[in-house]
Amino acid sequence: MRAKRVDANQMEIVKFLRSIGASVCNISSFGEGAPDLIVGLFGKNFLWEVKDGKKFKSQQKLTPAEEKFHLGWKGQVCIIRSIDDALRFIKDNTI
Repeated sequence: MRAKRVDANQMEIVKFLRSIGASVCNISSFGEGAPDLIVGLFGKNFLWEVKDGKKFKSQQKLTPAEEKFHLGWKGQVCIIRSIDDALRFIKDNTI
């Protein structure tokens, strides 16, 4: 099995999340299309796939395994491309 690449902006997003009091667990090594992060904030948990929003759209696509996971998952899972995406998601899903 090949190791999953971590997008360049992931550490920046994790650092930001922790600075606002979120719990963050990096699960990117789980494989099988699992998302990169579990984020806990305001009593809620979120599954986030991090993509680098500075890359070309074609380079931000989900892998076939990620796509399968997203389609089959019965709970919340989303794609976050920037700190702005993270803020928007938090605002829309916790307030």
